Amino acid sequence: MRTEILMARLQPGAPLRVDLLSKTYDVGRTPLREALSRLEAERLVVAISNRGFTVAPVSRTGLEDLTKARAVVEIPLLLEAMERGGAEWESAIVTAHYRLSRCKTIVEDSSDLAVDAWMERHEAFHAALLSAAQSSWLMHFRSTISDQLQRHYRFLAFAPALRAAAGETAGYEEAMAALHKAQSIGPHTELMEAVLDRNAERARLLMDEHFGYPLEVYAVEEGEAPASRKPSARGRTHKKSA
Repeated sequence: MRTEILMARLQPGAPLRVDLLSKTYDVGRTPLREALSRLEAERLVVAISNRGFTVAPVSRTGLEDLTKARAVVEIPLLLEAMERGGAEWESAIVTAHYRLSRCKTIVEDSSDLAVDAWMERHEAFHAALLSAAQSSWLMHFRSTISDQLQRHYRFLAFAPALRAAAGETAGYEEAMAALHKAQSIGPHTELMEAVLDRNAERARLLMDEHFGYPLEVYAVEEGEAPASRKPSARGRTHKKSA
């Protein structure tokens, strides 16, 4: 199991006890401590003096910061991919989109297995969109940002159910509706079509809109109305870029 996946499965702020992890995953204590130290450098783990390690926290502020960083990195990668991509790149996008379309949203299936499948295929779809780009440093930054975002996305996926189980049922339906909107295939289809049409302006607008969906989920989860967004890219002219 990849360490990033392990971090995503553990609750933010959860203690990481070396003895327990060693027994659970049949890994020696020394390599475990080395791995945790590396994860601390990647800000996936927090080291607390004389108390060991904990899973890094998640927050709306942190997600907002990561979303800004994602836009700075992924938009240029997307535009480069659209310029350079050929038939093989297009086929990879269509295949990844089809696989994502076969996943159920959390409203339809909230099991760990279903959420894992959706997150894996969602990441694969976005990776396919960018796969024709050749900027290795931007790809490196994108991978780091993605690892952090996966923790936030998984937290948001289960937050409404966890709150409801604790008796905090206010806003549950609204939060689940926001999650369903974020995970539904429609916006991903629109984004794919704009990219394959090489419509740079529309693809940029749709990608920017796409980045905001998790923040809308956070706003609803915290009992706020989502902040007003820029006019939607939907319904705009589908003219290809020159």
